[in-house]
Amino acid sequence: MSVQSNPNEGGPKRVELILPMRTVLLVAATLGVLAAFVAIGDTFLIVFIGIFLALVFEYPVRFLMRKTKMSRGVAAAVTVLGAFAGVTLIALLFLVPLVGSVRDFLQDLPAQVEQLRESDELSWLGDSGAAGNVQAGAENVSEAVPDAIAGVLGIAGDFFSLFLIAFTVIFICMFLLSDIANMKRALGSVLMPGEDERWLGVWERVTTSISRWAIGVVVIATIAGTTQGLTAWLLGSSYALGLGVIAGLLDMIPNLGATLAGFILVPALWAEEGLTAAIIMLAVVLVYQQVENNILTPKIQGKAVNLSGFFIIVAVTLFGALLGVLGALTAVPLAATIQIFVQELTKTRREKVAAAHAALEAAAKPG
Repeated sequence: MSVQSNPNEGGPKRVELILPMRTVLLVAATLGVLAAFVAIGDTFLIVFIGIFLALVFEYPVRFLMRKTKMSRGVAAAVTVLGAFAGVTLIALLFLVPLVGSVRDFLQDLPAQVEQLRESDELSWLGDSGAAGNVQAGAENVSEAVPDAIAGVLGIAGDFFSLFLIAFTVIFICMFLLSDIANMKRALGSVLMPGEDERWLGVWERVTTSISRWAIGVVVIATIAGTTQGLTAWLLGSSYALGLGVIAGLLDMIPNLGATLAGFILVPALWAEEGLTAAIIMLAVVLVYQQVENNILTPKIQGKAVNLSGFFIIVAVTLFGALLGVLGALTAVPLAATIQIFVQELTKTRREKVAAAHAALEAAAKPG
């Protein structure tokens, strides 16, 4: 920025903003990329899913290569195709009853809410505005849920498009996994000696974090859904399967998911089986949260992502607004990736600051 003024005139100074051409081009390129993402939103989302899954499967692919001595291409194909075949088999065996149970629960929500309002413990809420809003919301949800399983799954007339999307995601994932070694060599060829080790090391940290996080989330969500669904079944709930699915899916949302599941499961048991069952379910939810936070997550995920609770909540909120449910589910590894890059970019600065503090402390010591 420069400031210029005419000495013969008493008028205001003229301020000129001078930006380097490189900065202008960088800003223009960034805006162009963002505009392209907006224009091809759905396609970008498919590519994003494929790349993210490739990072998730990188850890299992390396494990398979070590154990079987397979080539990377074969290990990638076996891992990815095997995982998708397993998911497809589970879907064929369990998806219809699972979705049916969730559908029945959502369609019966108005009756459940009405039963809660008429219960002795909550009868004082019966005519309040809040209770009316909850009742209206339950009715809207119930009306929005289709009667047919096909409608719930959203597959009527869309099978080909779903198949095409799944096919595209699988092959983006598989070919990226197969070609990672070549991509690393290409990146190393344009980096100066020393810099290649630095940035390839960052790649390893990102890959390990995302892969370990994703595997841990699936395992922990399965445990959460099984534990809470089994508890609901033992307490006599006819929606136990659906409640277990809801608990497992919500548990994938970091920090907030387990609490949200409790807000659904406890009232559902209260409405269906009474206050005693609701208290037991609440105790199970609270105890499980402590077990998950203090035992399961540290043991299964370790320090895959080292983020504070504040940044996790912010990441879930921002990425959820940007990418919807997918953004909320992938917020933690995306935020961890950003943190890793920021730590690497500020590493030299932090070392200098630490050295300066050490020097000051040494100078302050007597003698």
